[in-house]
Amino acid sequence: MLPRFLVSLLIAAALNAQTGLDSGRLARIPARMKEFVDAGTMAGSVTLVARHGKVAALHATGYTDIETKQPIKTDAIFQLHSMTKPVVAMAAMMLAEEGKLALNDPVEKHLPEFRGQRLLVGETLKRPARRITVRDLMMHTSGLPLNPPAGIGELHGALHKTLAEVVLVISQAPLEFEPGTKWQYSNTGIASLARIVEVLGGMPFEQFLEKRIFAPLGMKDTFIYPPKEKWGRMPTAYILKDGKPLKYTADPLGEGAMKFRDGAKYPLPEGGLYSTASDLFLLYQMLLNGGQLNGVRILSKHSIETMTQVGTGDLSTNGPGMGYGLAWAVAKDGAAAPLSIGTYGHGGRYGTYCFIDPKKDLIGIFMIHREGGSDERNAFVNIAYSALVD
Repeated sequence: MLPRFLVSLLIAAALNAQTGLDSGRLARIPARMKEFVDAGTMAGSVTLVARHGKVAALHATGYTDIETKQPIKTDAIFQLHSMTKPVVAMAAMMLAEEGKLALNDPVEKHLPEFRGQRLLVGETLKRPARRITVRDLMMHTSGLPLNPPAGIGELHGALHKTLAEVVLVISQAPLEFEPGTKWQYSNTGIASLARIVEVLGGMPFEQFLEKRIFAPLGMKDTFIYPPKEKWGRMPTAYILKDGKPLKYTADPLGEGAMKFRDGAKYPLPEGGLYSTASDLFLLYQMLLNGGQLNGVRILSKHSIETMTQVGTGDLSTNGPGMGYGLAWAVAKDGAAAPLSIGTYGHGGRYGTYCFIDPKKDLIGIFMIHREGGSDERNAFVNIAYSALVD
């Protein structure tokens, strides 16, 4: 029988050969994350790197809670916040493939409450040059505001209205700019897109995601409304204050009344998903595979290509070297390095992040529960790319 250390070396060598990733360099990820934990800037993280369809590194570093020092595990369930947005767009693209909508459809075709929408210019309301489209909702070029109007401004803390009720209010708010002339991140636009999914899909939005995406892919720990038996796997939420994580009791979605969505009516499609690194790997590998995984097809290759092309042209979007596709941030030039041009991904309010690099056939998933700061995420991305050997 071979010594244990030699078996480990042989397994690592085999995985290196299969993935084209240096396992020694990947081991720098948990080591670097531990430095952040020891420095007191974060409680803990779960990180995953995969290539050529195989998980090359999955690590849990630190704690679920700073006070209790409970070790974090790789199956920890995180709030994804805005990483939810591309999943809403995937659902809409599934309906487009069924001929139930087109990207250039006016939103009012599917949601009549948007008819007659006006544009606010100074203190005057006028008819916009064109109607907002489904594509605008996905690409954040609709002119709809970032957050819900003042009349339901408490929505993101209370989650007390249905999706239909929320979108009715959104539809009556004036546009902030001419559709297609500007990029402005819009939670209300994604909520409106989710309502279209609900109407055309013939079932509540969250049920559509579960039935059509999560269950077929085997994503057993991904939810809009997490079941009570899984609440204990969710790390404490923090916010960075003066360089240190502070328990985020001020946010109802963090350590407040809506952390577990108990009693919520609103599915928060702009940021409501909970998931694990392993579940997200299944979703993102499906995309890299051209829309299918383990014999289950979710989307066509053409739909994925359409979603991940830069559609915003020269409009200023969300960072150096980045453009925007259909609910995905997309690297469009070398300023986004080390991401390859064409890499797409998304982040979330509590620090979660993913990148999907078709040129390198590479997936990176970074999971923390702390708002504010990106040093840890950037370290993860740079180390993951440094591990490439072919």
